[in-house]
This record gives sequence, C-alpha cells and structure tokens, in this order.
Amino acid sequence: MNNAIKKTLRIITVVGARPQFIKAAVVSKAIQCHNDTVNAEKIKEDIIHTGQHYDYDMSEVFFEKMQIPRPSMNLNINLCDHGEMTGKMIAALEKIFKKQDPDWVMVYGDTNSTLAGSLAAVKLHIPVAHVEAGLRSFNKRMPEEINRVLTDRISNLLLCPSKKAVENLLSEGLGKEDKASVNPETSFDKPPKVTMVGDVMYDSFLMWQKMVAKQDVLRGFSLPPSFILATIHRQENTDDSKKLRLLIQTLGDIGKRLLPVIMPLHPRAKRRIEEYGINIPEGMSALPPLSYDQMIALLDRCILVITDSGGLQKEAYFAEKCCITLRDQTEWVETVTSGTNLIAGNDPRLILSGVDDFLYDNHVRTFPPLYGQGDAAKKVVKALLEY
Repeated sequence: MNNAIKKTLRIITVVGARPQFIKAAVVSKAIQCHNDTVNAEKIKEDIIHTGQHYDYDMSEVFFEKMQIPRPSMNLNINLCDHGEMTGKMIAALEKIFKKQDPDWVMVYGDTNSTLAGSLAAVKLHIPVAHVEAGLRSFNKRMPEEINRVLTDRISNLLLCPSKKAVENLLSEGLGKEDKASVNPETSFDKPPKVTMVGDVMYDSFLMWQKMVAKQDVLRGFSLPPSFILATIHRQENTDDSKKLRLLIQTLGDIGKRLLPVIMPLHPRAKRRIEEYGINIPEGMSALPPLSYDQMIALLDRCILVITDSGGLQKEAYFAEKCCITLRDQTEWVETVTSGTNLIAGNDPRLILSGVDDFLYDNHVRTFPPLYGQGDAAKKVVKALLEY
C-alpha cells in the first residue's frame, strides 16, 4: 500500500445509557489522540444514541468538559418493555448501518442498546467490537446478563476489562477457534478475537478524579463530614414496591445508627419512590440526579458505598472504598474475592452487619490493580486497527 494514502477506518459507536457515555467518552478521546498522530491511519467515529436513557444534567458534562463528539443522532427509543425496545432499536439501527456502511460497530457493556447494535450489525455482516466483554453474573434473570452473553457470542472483537473476563470467554469456547481452518474474506469472517485491554472505566475515573480535585463541583450541597454513599436503580430492586421500601428503610436505619446516608436519586428510583409513596426516612438524604463529576466527588469524600450499580462497585474499588452490593450476584467477582465488596442482596441483617464490619473492624484491606493501568482506551483503538 502507498503510505501516502491512508485508509480511513469508519466506526459507528452505539450508546444508550449513562455508563456507556462514560466508557465511550474516553475511547472517543483516544481516537482523537490517535488521529492527531502523524501518518496514522485515520479513524472516523459516528456516535448513535438510542435514547434508552439520557439525563442532561447527568450526562452533558461528558461533551462539555471532555470536548468529545456529541451523538449525531438520538433515536429516542425508551419507556417500553425489553422486547419492544430492543426490536425498535434493531430496526432503526439497521437503516442507519445500511446507509453508512461502517467498517465496525462498537458497543459497550450490557444494555438493550448493546444487544440491538450488535444484532443489527451482525445481520448486515458488519464486524462488532464489544467493549467490556466477558463479564458474567451467571444469573439469567438479569436482563443485563442475557444482553452481555448474546453480544459476546456474535462479536468479532471481544475487549475484556479483566483477566477473569478473559477466562470466562475462553471457558465458553470463544477465542479458541482453529484459525488454520478459516479462510476469511473480510474482517467479519475472521474468528472472534479475545483481547485483554483493561477497564475503560478506570481510564475515565482517573481522568475525572484529577479534574474534580481542581473544582468545587459539590458547591451548594450541604454534606456531613462523614457519610455513606448509596444508589439504587436496578429493575429488580426498584420495580418491587416491598423490596424498594425495605431497602430504603434499611438505609435509613444505617443513617440513624451509624453514619448519615447520602443517596443521589436515579430517575427510575425517583419515579418508583413517588409512585409507591415511600418517604425518605430520617438519617438518609436524597439528592437529585448528579453529573458524573459530582458522583466522583462524592465517592472521593464518602466512607463506604452501598449500591446495586455495576459501575459504582468498580468505581468504589478504584477509589479504594469498600462496597456493599444490593444484588445476589456481581459480574465483578474480583472485588468480592479481594474482600472489599460484600454481596448482600436485599437482606437487612446482612447489609447492616456488612456496614458494621467495614466501618469498625481492624482488618486492613488492600486494592491491588485488577483492571489495567489506565490505558485501556488506547488499547481498544490499537486492537481495532490491528484486527
């Protein structure tokens, strides 16, 4: 090939929820840095937002402060059941992919948007890159588990955040295909490739932690000197009135007995709390939805984290804060093995005893690097170019 003529690699990135904006932001930044390199093969990225979830105050900060491209299109597909939502997304994305004919479709995590983007692409023989591949909770009642397993099965490039994620994929037979028996005509026809890149969320956390340290992003909030940070948003916790009421009551008990609990309200949790007529108890303070930099600031200042969020479990680990997880399983098993994350489900006794242990026992807990060195986004770009 004439080195004076460089092919442009065309990528469509599909996002639909706040955690995906966080992940995509650092990869978009890495793409921009790559394109600024002299004589580099250029990458053109087009970001499509499905509309699955977006809150201006929570997410606009990514575009304003990181100066990354905004989505070129918002499909506004939301507020419907899983099957209807996924089907509408597939139909809309298929039209876009046919028109733009990208070299790659890149998806993140485990939402309906992830699965829809992958299915629409693979039906058109467009190779799929799955960032955060290989995670498993082994609980098929979780919609996220179905989405991530199916996406991994049809992806060409499986970009893993941890060694455990790589092990999960290899144990399922992915990445073990006999390449000698394959005669690929295009990138789509190649056997899937499993690559350990590290966690792009860690890249993001390190970047935002530095930015937050220089700003007073919590100005206007009255916060106690010591507090526990809590979030609830998963469907299995919010859509059951008894379970949500019990969790809120338990957090209130912790706030009265031990340390104040600060809970930024996810839009879904806020709707359900209002719908069920749940009162926020004494000892617990509910905040409006916060931007990502505000959440990082709260995480830096808190003593302990209680959450059902997969992302916040990891961010707690990055911030070297112990975590109690309000789920029966986690895809981040490394944090549990390390002794810094307790899986408590919705059992008040287990939650309360976990808080006691983390706050008052004398056990020294360490946070070894499990998710790379903060250069995962750069490795994602490298893997796409080298596939």
